[in-house]
Amino acid sequence: MNSDNYSWYFSPDHGQLCQVIEPQTLWGEKTCRVWLPGRDSVVRVPASRLASLENSGTETADSITYIAAAARVADALTQDVLLAPIESSVIPLPHQIKALSRAISGDRIRYLLADEVGLGKTIEAGLILRELKLRGLIKRVLVIAPKGLVTQWVAEMRTHFNEDFRLLIPSDFSAYRRIAKEDNIWRSHSQVVCPMDSVKPLESRRGWSAKQVAEYNQERFDGLVSAGWDLIIVDEAHRLGGSTDQVARFKLGQGLCEAAPYFLMLSATPHQGKADAFHRLVSLLDTQAFPGVDSVTRDRVQPYVIRTEKRHAITAEGKPLFKPRKTELVPVSWGTKHRDQQLLYEAVTEYVREGYNQAMRDKRSYIGFLMILMQRLVVSSTTAIQTTLKRRLEVLESPQEQLSLFPMYSEDEWADLDGQEQIETLLTTRLKALKNERSEVKLLLEAATRCIQSGADVKAEALLDWLYKLQAEEGDPELKVLIFTEFVPTQQMLRQFLVERGFTVVCLNGSMDMDERKKAQEDFAENARILISTDAGGEGLNLQFCHVVINYDIPWNPMRLEQRIGRVDRIGQTHIVRAINFVFEDSVEHRVQEVLEEKLAIIFEQFGIDKTGDVLDSAQAGQIFDHLYVDAILNPDKVDVSVDQVISHIQEQARNTQQSLSVLGFADTLDPNLAQRLMAHPLPHWVERMTVSYLKAHDGKADRNGRTWNLTWPDGENINKVVFSGQEAENTPTAWYLTLEDKRIRDLATRLPRFVPGQPIPVVTIPGISDEIMGFWSLWQIGITSMDWKRHRILPLFLADSGEIFMPTARYLWDRLMSEDPNIKDYFKSDDAKNIYEKLVKLAEEHGKPTYDELVQEHRLWLKRERGKGEYAFAARQKIIERIGLPQVRDYRLNLLRQEEHSWNEELKSKAQIYPEMLPLIVVRVEGCTHE
Repeated sequence: MNSDNYSWYFSPDHGQLCQVIEPQTLWGEKTCRVWLPGRDSVVRVPASRLASLENSGTETADSITYIAAAARVADALTQDVLLAPIESSVIPLPHQIKALSRAISGDRIRYLLADEVGLGKTIEAGLILRELKLRGLIKRVLVIAPKGLVTQWVAEMRTHFNEDFRLLIPSDFSAYRRIAKEDNIWRSHSQVVCPMDSVKPLESRRGWSAKQVAEYNQERFDGLVSAGWDLIIVDEAHRLGGSTDQVARFKLGQGLCEAAPYFLMLSATPHQGKADAFHRLVSLLDTQAFPGVDSVTRDRVQPYVIRTEKRHAITAEGKPLFKPRKTELVPVSWGTKHRDQQLLYEAVTEYVREGYNQAMRDKRSYIGFLMILMQRLVVSSTTAIQTTLKRRLEVLESPQEQLSLFPMYSEDEWADLDGQEQIETLLTTRLKALKNERSEVKLLLEAATRCIQSGADVKAEALLDWLYKLQAEEGDPELKVLIFTEFVPTQQMLRQFLVERGFTVVCLNGSMDMDERKKAQEDFAENARILISTDAGGEGLNLQFCHVVINYDIPWNPMRLEQRIGRVDRIGQTHIVRAINFVFEDSVEHRVQEVLEEKLAIIFEQFGIDKTGDVLDSAQAGQIFDHLYVDAILNPDKVDVSVDQVISHIQEQARNTQQSLSVLGFADTLDPNLAQRLMAHPLPHWVERMTVSYLKAHDGKADRNGRTWNLTWPDGENINKVVFSGQEAENTPTAWYLTLEDKRIRDLATRLPRFVPGQPIPVVTIPGISDEIMGFWSLWQIGITSMDWKRHRILPLFLADSGEIFMPTARYLWDRLMSEDPNIKDYFKSDDAKNIYEKLVKLAEEHGKPTYDELVQEHRLWLKRERGKGEYAFAARQKIIERIGLPQVRDYRLNLLRQEEHSWNEELKSKAQIYPEMLPLIVVRVEGCTHE
């Protein structure tokens, strides 16, 4: 339909040009239905309120600058320019920029971010979040993470991206309900972090009625997935794969993946050598693409996975991102002075040996768990074993009726707990006694108390010697050291021991809330020399300013040890990391550790520590190492045999995993200069120029005040101390930072006014250009639209007076208008303006055709991908249905599938129907430069 058949006017009430589409006179009152292209809406206005183009006022220098700048911003939004790094204070690394670029390049932002450990997947997710916000695509965001990582997410989003998230814990909902205005508490905040296992759906619970289970699921799971999220991020997402498709975590994943259009899963170890669990995981991204395990091939998986390996990661200067590390196993000798401690260790080991055997005979595995922890406690410290023996004795001396059932933990959930959390669970459960256990525990408790009274632990004294030795070797009398222990009583003992010897010490453990954790980290960064942390306390720590880790006690699973060292061996570490691992000389742990360390090193060399991590970072691996140490305690003469069996198993698993990991694809080449180019991008300047020019052109105000602006919008709203770039925002903390995330700013770029036939064409000069540049410069929006597809590009065009089209000159003039204000000399009006416009329309159609063809090709490729994926999924489902034995059921299911496939084909046909679009944005006559 030719728009020239309709009249264009100016509507002062709406501040823009409009097109009359239906005039009407009724009872002497003339009204018109008009189309407002800037809003893409139709309204009714009195005809008396419409002004002709000739009398509507004309383009000003500020309105020309606004349209040119706004079109430049709009063009950047269509050219895959990454906004988040430009408009934030975070300077991402090459692999993080690559991840962001990959994630934003498609329509469906549903990815598995699978970078290896320590490469900053949280930062990548934050960048994607910011990018989507800046593009106006999301508002409500949910982050699901393991319990130990939720506070880190809140802190990192606030620190790096100035994004405020609310930590919601369902067990606290009774308190929230008193202040929440929404019936569904999940809707009461637009950005939420919550622990993964607190929102899993329940099938049943011991002692609960069906009604109680339903109420629990309604509040935690149903309310969560129905809360209207735009983006959901799941950290440690491999936990959603589960052991079967009936496991609660997988059902949680199924609910989450359908609860938001944008979905990110983060995992350094997504495969773990289990094809069925990995299939369940990737099926959450796109069930159609992965209908069965056979569909998980590299070609099919690669579009959904973003992965960088540590060995490929580089700095912005192109150097390897990570420094080497030095690990030492330090045997601590008891000696004569600490003979009582040695006897206590041997007595507890014997108690564990007897207790474990009895627990296995009685089929009471939870008592076996307790015995395993008793062994780890005596290795940790005398204080840790004394505290636990005291609490165990209290249970044994309590009346039998006070005993309670051991809670139902899955393997994964139990493995997720650190040693302190496991012992708390076991002691709180008040487990029934073993035969003769009460008298044995009494004797052990007396022995532990004697050891404490006789002086400091031998390991504590060794620790003191090492602290002095390390500060001498590192040449730093104020050397910072991170000390890890599994248990809080050991932590408390070490704190007192070191403080009494003049060290400044802070502690972190799993019982501390977010504010306490934050304060402890700040104290360590600024004042304290020593941070003592448990494993749960250390989750999510970023301590690049420290490079020495002492493992006061060694967790049995080597991956836990790797995670501890990973707290300092992170992006930004400038020193060689040193890890000192304490172990009692000639103990069971020492013998296992010596053999295990040597043989694991060979596997790490063969497969890489991060590949092997895929095997070690699982509940099953935790069980393997628990069994290894228990075997060593039960059969100390067969340590080498036990270790060899474990190593063979790990080698086989690593080999399988290495083959499986190939499904994730290979790393792309990284560009070290990309970050610098992005940080130098002029987008913030364009946004500033667009905003300031718009306000000046539309009855607002923009007054410069030093580094900041004081802005007044046309509706009278004032915003003072405004800046437009992340760097300015950092330099001026009290400033109001305006970005494309602000709806008003984004609307200036996305709701561009259009030029219309008959509109006066200004004649301008532009400072800094040659006098020889004479002709007509224009901007055109070239696009395609379909049912759910809208794409456009901005085309600059320059028609010289010679009759030639110069595309480089068109781009050059656009660049000049980003820094220079045009000077208006005159206007072409009436027929002259129309004739010029008609000539330019034909030229724009001719020169815009390649851009249109490119957009059509993009659309066709998208359709081809969708069709291929759908056909594969329907064929796979048909094969499954055809295996059903009962003919009636088989035929019924096949009929339903055919109906579904027919509907899908019809929908795809409608998406294939596209329409071209070409809109003029501005036309000006350029006549050289301004001469002062």
